[in-house]
Amino acid sequence: MTESFAALLDESLGTLDMQPGSIVSGVVLDVDKDWVTIHVGLKSEGVVSLDEFRDNAGEVAIAVGDEVQVALEAVEDGYGETRISREKARKITTWKMLEDALETGEFVTGKIQNRVKGGFAVEVEVVKAFLPGSLVDVRPVKESPDIEYTVSEFKVIKLDYKRNNVVLSRKAVLEKNNSAVKVELLKNLEEGQIVKGIVKNITDYGAFVDLGGLDGLLHITDISWSRVTNPAEFLSLGDEIDVKILSFDKEKLRVSLGLKQIQNDPWENVENTYAVGGVYEASVSNITDYGCFAQLEEGIEGLIHLSELDWTSKNIHPSKVVELEQKIKVMILEIDNEKRRISLGLKQTKANPWTEFSNKYGIGDRVEGSIKSITDFGIFIGLSGDIDGLIHLSDIAWSEQEAALKNYKRGDEVESIILSIDVDKERISLGVKQLTDDPNADKKEEAKEQPKKETKKKTDAPENAGTTNLGALLKAKLDDKK
Repeated sequence: MTESFAALLDESLGTLDMQPGSIVSGVVLDVDKDWVTIHVGLKSEGVVSLDEFRDNAGEVAIAVGDEVQVALEAVEDGYGETRISREKARKITTWKMLEDALETGEFVTGKIQNRVKGGFAVEVEVVKAFLPGSLVDVRPVKESPDIEYTVSEFKVIKLDYKRNNVVLSRKAVLEKNNSAVKVELLKNLEEGQIVKGIVKNITDYGAFVDLGGLDGLLHITDISWSRVTNPAEFLSLGDEIDVKILSFDKEKLRVSLGLKQIQNDPWENVENTYAVGGVYEASVSNITDYGCFAQLEEGIEGLIHLSELDWTSKNIHPSKVVELEQKIKVMILEIDNEKRRISLGLKQTKANPWTEFSNKYGIGDRVEGSIKSITDFGIFIGLSGDIDGLIHLSDIAWSEQEAALKNYKRGDEVESIILSIDVDKERISLGVKQLTDDPNADKKEEAKEQPKKETKKKTDAPENAGTTNLGALLKAKLDDKK
């Protein structure tokens, strides 16, 4: 006696997990424009929206006869309807896969979506996950890399089903993958070797260059023989460059790179190219509080100290004298090849106003100028060539100098006599009182002569007492006449 269909159906139902939420396999019976009909071995078929079968690109890859997994939402009797869900089945399966990956440490594959606060949104199958910015790369970067809508492997580091929270790490995958590559690359590296690399990251202190799985540091001081203040001015992300292996540490997996070292060192011919005392054209490359730097050629620059900028302007900021990138004439004052230093002078390329003044005027000449400042010890007078001369307090008046000083004010035009000129010390001494005769000159002369007469009489007396020398007698008579 053959068994009835109902009995066979009941037997099959008894072998299935009939609890809502269970994952079961089914066969696609029909696919239309909106729905997919699936037989899961129950008394009635279930239907699933066609949208649940679309991939990330929006395409549908399902056909009649395909076996798919679905989640049971409700199981009815033979007269009812079976509700199933493809989306829930995928979600349950994905969560199970994430749990296993968290436990075993295996990597999962996901697609990085858009940037969100603090990192990126990642889609692992149908589960939304979070990739923190600090776990994007093996090293911190100022700007997030351009990795949106790319597929990558991740390590699951945190999982909370109830809160629907999944945290991933891309950094852990890169570190594991790179470690094996680094070890292999380091076996073939040698100091002094020139290799190709791609600029991976640019920082304030240099750039990281990918040597094919191993990153090397190109320090800012090794980018160019010229002064480098911003590596981004010399390098761009993605640039393929040749670099020289300066040093490497196999244990710490660190490599130091050099770019300037594969170029000719301009300092090798400095002494043959430039001479102390020579005047050359340069470009202002940097301005500081203590002077400015001027570049003679690529990789060769010297310091113009504040004291060598101008003959007369001693206490002003260098920016008041020169500008960045300004073309100027400079004189080489000193070359130190060992320390790679060149001292330059700007004022030396111009006429020395102190020398010009000494060539034009001499001691005793009269000059005119306006008062620039008044101090307790004298008056500074502005002279031709934008230089100053000092009228010392003692040379303002023959007497009562401090009282006379009060008669002067800034801006007054004053005539004076040149008392001394010292070009080396850049000093000019002037006098006002010397324009007039000393009112006490006669008294001073008498004071000088009186002691001389007395001294001579005293010294002559003993000589005359005991001699008949003609010269002595004549001298005595002359003294008497005086």
